[in-house]
Amino acid sequence: MKIRHMMLVRNLSATAIRSQIAMSRFEPNTNLSYDTLEKNIKIVKDRLKRPLTLSEKVLYGHLDKPETENIERGVSYLKLRPDRVALQDATAQMALLQFISSGLPKVAVPSTIHCDHLIEAQLGGKKDLKRAKDINEEVYDFLSSCGRKYGLGFWKPGSGIIHQIVLENYAFPGALVIGTDSHTPNGGGLGGVCIGVGGADAVDVMADIPWELKCPKVIGVHLSGELSKWSSPKDVILKVAGILTVKGGTGAIIEYFGPGCASLSCTGMGTICNMGAEIGATTSIFPYNERMAEYLLHTNRRDVADLASRHSHLLTPDASCKYDEVIEINLDKLEPHINGPFTPDLCTPISELAETAKKNNWPMKIDVALIGSCTNSSYEDMSRSASIAQQALDHGIKAASHFTITPGSEQIRATIERDGQSTVLSDIGGVVLANACGPCIGQWDRSGTDGRKMGEKNTIVTSYNRNFTGRNDANPATHAFVASPELVTALALGGSLDFNPLTDELQGANGEKFKLSPPVGDALPAKGFDPGVDTYQGPLEDGSSVKINVADSSNRLQLLAPFVTLYKTDLSNMELLIKVKGKCTTDHISAAGPWLKYRGHLDNISNNFMIGATNHENGEMNKIKNRLTGEWSGVPEVARHYKSKNIKWVVVGDDNYGEGSSREHAALEPRHLGGCAIIVKSFARIHETNLKKQGMLPLTFDNPADYDLIQPEDKITLEGTDTLSPGSKVKCIASHADGTKSEITLNHSFNETQIGWFKAGSALNMMALSKNK
Repeated sequence: MKIRHMMLVRNLSATAIRSQIAMSRFEPNTNLSYDTLEKNIKIVKDRLKRPLTLSEKVLYGHLDKPETENIERGVSYLKLRPDRVALQDATAQMALLQFISSGLPKVAVPSTIHCDHLIEAQLGGKKDLKRAKDINEEVYDFLSSCGRKYGLGFWKPGSGIIHQIVLENYAFPGALVIGTDSHTPNGGGLGGVCIGVGGADAVDVMADIPWELKCPKVIGVHLSGELSKWSSPKDVILKVAGILTVKGGTGAIIEYFGPGCASLSCTGMGTICNMGAEIGATTSIFPYNERMAEYLLHTNRRDVADLASRHSHLLTPDASCKYDEVIEINLDKLEPHINGPFTPDLCTPISELAETAKKNNWPMKIDVALIGSCTNSSYEDMSRSASIAQQALDHGIKAASHFTITPGSEQIRATIERDGQSTVLSDIGGVVLANACGPCIGQWDRSGTDGRKMGEKNTIVTSYNRNFTGRNDANPATHAFVASPELVTALALGGSLDFNPLTDELQGANGEKFKLSPPVGDALPAKGFDPGVDTYQGPLEDGSSVKINVADSSNRLQLLAPFVTLYKTDLSNMELLIKVKGKCTTDHISAAGPWLKYRGHLDNISNNFMIGATNHENGEMNKIKNRLTGEWSGVPEVARHYKSKNIKWVVVGDDNYGEGSSREHAALEPRHLGGCAIIVKSFARIHETNLKKQGMLPLTFDNPADYDLIQPEDKITLEGTDTLSPGSKVKCIASHADGTKSEITLNHSFNETQIGWFKAGSALNMMALSKNK
């Protein structure tokens, strides 16, 4: 397969030949160099004797020991040295509480904290931000103090969404970045391998421990043609999601290549990589090209662009490299799509939406249309959306649906306010929300928008990335669809799922019909970006004197106690807490929205454990039978009762268990409440790793059909956990209520290092043991 190399010919500025280039203007003492990457890539290529894909170059170029590392796609585990760590405020709390437990004085790699998850959308940007600062003062003070003490940059509330801030200031071509958020792959739009992880993984990297990742397979997506008219970068990933489904990318990196990449903006490529999380991909990446160089120039990183351009051979795939699978997409023929409801891989072309919606009895009226989020809040997104809104204003009409706009960063907010897009979007009835995640993660007080009641069937359309049941507003009856921001804006004008802006007409204020012209908009602002308000706090040179206070009486923060190991303990006749039916994402396991305020308090947030999962026994959520009392109760209440009686328990689940967010609370909560094992048909990558990190047993049925052998009243016994070794089997004995038993073979994916975590009780316990030796 021939790969086109894009050699970027540029006039190198004086900065390109200076001795040191900082990784970020906020980190002047760091050094961005491709020397190590180039050296390691040469070592690996000499060993493997084959051409490499781009993602392989970046990953293998960051190997801790490239001379000896076993490299086999989909099989071996890699030990890597990431360039940086990014933490969002909801997951940062637990990550930093774990880092405090490590006893280390300072982070070993450049790291940042981003306050974006705790701001609830309610009345509008300024009011919501002020309210969030008041409500979350204790948490923000904790995070700010941790930043100053341990050497992390701190982006204050109102700065913007973590992934937009990273793209604007920290990501660079060839970087290896880990972030405690599943949409960290957004940075792949700038040619980096950026991977979402749990907090314990982040702690490893901040503690200077090599980070472990199962060597990913590589799925290639060959793009030909170019986008035009209504088609957008969002439609590329919506199409790919429809092809691969929510688990088709598991264990793989999605690598885009081909001439079609040139028609995408850098932020458009970021959109595609961002939503790759919805197909289970480890991450996604694009090859370095002129569009990335332009973005670096516009974000005041000419020196980085020059350096990357001189090393473009490291930042593009080798000719004739091999992919494990190749998907072909012709952008010339790509139609706008809208995906949903209830899952991001249910893919419908806009031309078929009306018929499909009627056939499935989806609510036709669009109650709320929402644009923005970390996936689609770039200058280009807002400009193209504003061009649609302007046409409505020109004909004297406004949005038929409630309409909200979420800028991705303070820089985007300030720039679209200066250049007029914000005014146009507001003039059709839009409400500009805070520079934060907001409704995308369930931080939305919807009563202030349209007053929909819980359980009331309705439709919303968003330019977000995720649309699981209850994701945005906690209402399981809300039908949420995802599309490009320009299509969402058009649908807001039409107000119904049967409106196709490519073919249908709207009626102007004067009664005349008109058809919307395709959206237009600049990828980057002609006047440059306006940085807006300065919201960054840098780390102290010496933070040793900074005190970190966590009050015993706090209901927001709680210091962590080490978990007791399950190794060589009695795992016989354990209770089956719940047998989960169907999709079980991390949202089902540990809900977001109003629960986000407890992300730093393990005991309090454990009260949301599994409240969104469907019980196989009765088809209901958060209603299970307490086998000790015979009473029906909520999942957390029964788990706490079992724990109080020193009774161990397990959970049985379905396919792709734990898909979605990187939140490690979905692994911490069952461990805290006395759980021992999660037994499922298959796991999503991040959640399986998070369970291992916390000393639990993530196990899979050797024969997925054995899921049906497990009955709600079974007692579960596990044998073989005391002699775990890579590739070994675990025997499960399910003792049924009628006195019969089923013997079931279970698999695990622990390697030697991970078995050490299990034996120690957690990865953090193992770190403490190593430190004390």
